[in-house]
Amino acid sequence: MTFEYDVIVVGAGHAGCEAAAAAANMGSRTLLITMDMNKIAQMSCNPAIGGIAKGQIVREIDALGGFTGLVTDRSSLQFRMLNRSKGPAMWSPRSQCDRIKFIQNWRQVLENTENLYIWQDTAVGLIVKNNTVCGVKTALNVDFIGKSVVLTNGTFLNGLMHIGKTQLAGGRCSEPASYGLTEQLKELGFTTDRMKTGTPVRIDIRSVDLSLALEQPGECDFHKFSYLDEPLRPLKQLPCYTLNTNEEVHEVLRNGLADSPLYNGQIKSIGPRYCPSIETKIVTFGEKDSHPLFLEPEGENSTEYYLNGFSSSLPLEVQLNALQKIPAFKNIHIFRPGYAIEYDFFDPTQLLHSLETKLVKNLFFAGQINGTTGYEEAGGQGLVAGINAHLAANGTDRFSLGRDEAYIGVLIDDLVTKGVDEPYRMFTSRAEYRILLRQDDADKRLTPKSRNIGLADDRRWNLLQEKIQYCEELSQVLREASAKPEQINEGLLAIGSTELKQKQRLGEILLRPGVDINFLAERVPVLRKAIDALPENRKEEIMEEVEITFKYSGYIDREKQIAEKLHRLEHIKIKGKFDYASITAISTEARQKLIKTDPETIAQASRIPGVSPSDVNILLVMMGR
Repeated sequence: MTFEYDVIVVGAGHAGCEAAAAAANMGSRTLLITMDMNKIAQMSCNPAIGGIAKGQIVREIDALGGFTGLVTDRSSLQFRMLNRSKGPAMWSPRSQCDRIKFIQNWRQVLENTENLYIWQDTAVGLIVKNNTVCGVKTALNVDFIGKSVVLTNGTFLNGLMHIGKTQLAGGRCSEPASYGLTEQLKELGFTTDRMKTGTPVRIDIRSVDLSLALEQPGECDFHKFSYLDEPLRPLKQLPCYTLNTNEEVHEVLRNGLADSPLYNGQIKSIGPRYCPSIETKIVTFGEKDSHPLFLEPEGENSTEYYLNGFSSSLPLEVQLNALQKIPAFKNIHIFRPGYAIEYDFFDPTQLLHSLETKLVKNLFFAGQINGTTGYEEAGGQGLVAGINAHLAANGTDRFSLGRDEAYIGVLIDDLVTKGVDEPYRMFTSRAEYRILLRQDDADKRLTPKSRNIGLADDRRWNLLQEKIQYCEELSQVLREASAKPEQINEGLLAIGSTELKQKQRLGEILLRPGVDINFLAERVPVLRKAIDALPENRKEEIMEEVEITFKYSGYIDREKQIAEKLHRLEHIKIKGKFDYASITAISTEARQKLIKTDPETIAQASRIPGVSPSDVNILLVMMGR
């Protein structure tokens, strides 16, 4: 049988869900193909969203009209804003989620999205004609014809799981692997390789002596992921717990290394540097006698807990014996052991910034298929791929984000320009313009862009316009109103600040260390009146953003200037203008890298590892610049 759609998305993980929702909401008749409708947006590893830089990505997804942030807020068991001790450019939201409710909430979104249809089946091949994708073939012998296709296969392409010497084919525990697509894509000329990731044991919290662990509560302030005016944290909020390994644990693990797939040659693929297994930790950091572990809930009413920090592929008995050496785990019961999984990925330098493949027109890759790790990185890619799959189906220009516009832009540019030599994970350090890419103002940065391409709906747009108005009104009070010495000096002295000699603008006083908007509002009636006029459910959000904008205005302006200078290089197009192999004036490494990547612009060329500033200058001279 044959069915026709505009956009076909293969895989209903975090990338696939965002891709399908975006394409459908933009007006494309969209099909989402998944092996199991009960595992939509499954959190294969930790049921948590956000974290360092990852939280910024989720806020960007929400600002663009995606759903990861909204689903997270509806499923949250614990919320924390990480990096509070640092400046606001580093603040990163994180939420522990109810795994089951996360799936249910995502499915509710998808099933109530107009133009979006779901089909339970396994994709086994692509229909390609004249280097253009035309559809997907499935295991049930159904042909789905589409104008564009998005592949978001996660860890399922030839997936192989390892627990000691035990090997099981699969894309996740108890779920089958996918075969056929990798082989077809290789025949079409795509370069592929293998990566490895892993997950820890799952623990029955009833078997843990929590008196020997340190409770870690969440935060209950106004912060959340979505900019939409939804109820705050509807689920019961639960604590996490921290504890540590010890030398006895490490001794058991060391004695088991001979049976570790990571060290006995059984696993040959590339593993994550930034989320290492416990056996990797004791080898790499042999001088440490303990490592932190975190017990994190998997459900509002579940006894299943995730042991963050104890990812492992060691044999079951080694994992269990090691855990029992931790006093709190003396009588531990586990639901399942940790395991490693190997899977196929494709070199992301084979993609354009739209995430469309260079070899096959209208075919898009998103998520772990591109060598990334993390739900957030996958969701950001999926959203961009879904947007562009819709645009491709309609024959219009593609959408992309710059490195100064979004962490998603940094992520995609890193992938398509530099490629990957390990599972890619986002960090704030990867972004040059961190003060421009804060979590508090992603809506101001990105919702107008989303509105322009037809994704952001009226509800989201109207909320943004209201927020902009409220921020401006409060900012105006700070710019124009003044505080008298008798109003504020006592408070300034109490925080160790110098007293005023004469009246001073509130915005100028706000720049002082230890002074915030609430400090001023308590002492200056005109400011208190302006704050009281703000809508109650958005008051703190608006106050925070305005305060950040005032306090860091100098840094923000400077970073904007730097970004604008580099924009000039972004506009110098070089794709197809050079025969790099014949340019002997640039280094051999630069020639090889430029031939492989074929960058779109001078700016992209400058970010390719191995292309030096002198190589870039030679290209500029050849362009007459």
